[in-house]
Amino acid sequence: MATWKISNLERDIATGGVTVAHWRVTEVDGDYTASAYGTCGFTPDPDASDFVAYDSLTEATVLGWVQAEVDQDATEAALTANIEAQKNPVSADGMPW
Repeated sequence: MATWKISNLERDIATGGVTVAHWRVTEVDGDYTASAYGTCGFTPDPDASDFVAYDSLTEATVLGWVQAEVDQDATEAALTANIEAQKNPVSADGMPW
């Protein structure tokens, strides 16, 4: 199961609106781990009815914004594929001596 986290937020100090959310998603299967990192940009409107100021945010709220922008299914499928490739490699590097 993938775990989504917000790593950092950038905000406009004057309005308290979040302009960038940095996110990370990680999947662990036993000894195998795969992760992805990205950012989502926002243009907050302090006059909008759904505006949430920085001081009132929760991680769940920001994750909702991020997951509305990012293809969550494709991102998690890529992590699963990465772990499967780690478990069952089809290529290797090195030298025989």
